[in-house]
Amino acid sequence: MHNLGYACINKGFSERPKKQRITTNRTMIKRTFHEKGISYASELALQNVRDFNTILQWNLENNIYFYRLSSDMIPWASEYEMEDLPDYGAILAACRRAGNFAKKHGMRLTSHPGPFNKLASPKERVFQLTYKDLKVHGDLFDMIGLPRTPYAKLNIHVGAAYGDKPFALDNFCRNFERLPENVRSRLTVENDDKTSLYSTQELYDGVYKRIGIPIVFDFHHHMLHPGGQTEQEALELALSTWPRTIIPVVHYAESRSVEYNNPKIKPQAHSDYINGPINDYGHCVDVMIEAKYKELALLKYRNSNNYIQAAK
Repeated sequence: MHNLGYACINKGFSERPKKQRITTNRTMIKRTFHEKGISYASELALQNVRDFNTILQWNLENNIYFYRLSSDMIPWASEYEMEDLPDYGAILAACRRAGNFAKKHGMRLTSHPGPFNKLASPKERVFQLTYKDLKVHGDLFDMIGLPRTPYAKLNIHVGAAYGDKPFALDNFCRNFERLPENVRSRLTVENDDKTSLYSTQELYDGVYKRIGIPIVFDFHHHMLHPGGQTEQEALELALSTWPRTIIPVVHYAESRSVEYNNPKIKPQAHSDYINGPINDYGHCVDVMIEAKYKELALLKYRNSNNYIQAAK
């Protein structure tokens, strides 16, 4: 195991009183965007990227070198060109500061665009919406100065099967080629938690063999949809898709229904904390912890006997 990371929200900062809150996901509903327009989006974006710098500083002070950016950093960015934001200069400068800080301290930054991105959709309108959102992520990563490689991964799911898995995978691969280079060069794909969707083996055969993008292995999803493979087999298959010069990323969460011993909770729901141990089977990986309590879950696990024993 190389690094532990957490996703988007710093719970300690985000749960402060409103005026003291530090967060990178200030946004607004569509009606507010129509009423207040791009100037308000710009104001929120500037606050978000400034707080992004604060969170990176906190991460450094707490020896956390892996962090996932919020997809809401630039609110409603698919509705305008970023350069048109009234505060674009200040936003770009804050992004550059964050990127330089991350590079100086060896921090890895990634993102996980939302589930409404469906690259496999047969509908052109859905593809165009996906294109716009993924381009926003690619452009933001360029503004930060992140490399155009899977080291700065933009991770998505295939999204759906549309009643025909081979057809959907074929669509995914064809539409991938239509994406801008600053997205294609960073894109990764993740195994799913439902048998109606895609196991690691299916992604290897249907995506990696065709377009060569790395697979992000999700331990929790594999438990729910193993696809006929053991955990170690699926993990190592996913790791084999990564360039040798880049440390692979894996996702780790546990089931909330197990944590609370409540079978009424959907098994796909993530736990608040994790107990582990996280078994990397001797491989060097960066682990994104997807527990609900974010950095608090990471710190608790890092101080646990399970982590200490695994790290020896």
